[in-house]
Amino acid sequence: MPKAEISWKRTSLEGETLQCYAQHVGKRWIFYRREKRFDKWIEVAIPPLEDWLALLDSVQRRINRQLLPPEVEGRVRKIIMERFPETEKTKLEPGSYLG
Repeated sequence: MPKAEISWKRTSLEGETLQCYAQHVGKRWIFYRREKRFDKWIEVAIPPLEDWLALLDSVQRRINRQLLPPEVEGRVRKIIMERFPETEKTKLEPGSYLG
């Protein structure tokens, strides 16, 4: 995957394992999801908070390894706070996502 893509796995509310990835295009993040390896990637129009927190966690780890510039973390945090104003700031601390 190119540097502009970050992927992870998570479990849905129904208990199914989902493969997810986010693609950084310009100033936006486009999220995709699929259930199994050979399924087609489906774009997620409105990603849930859980996906945004997984993205933030991955961005923080990539910044520590110098794969992304530090400014990206601030942008992702700002987007999360704009889309989910009820989010507690403790959820946005490094290492707080345990997905």
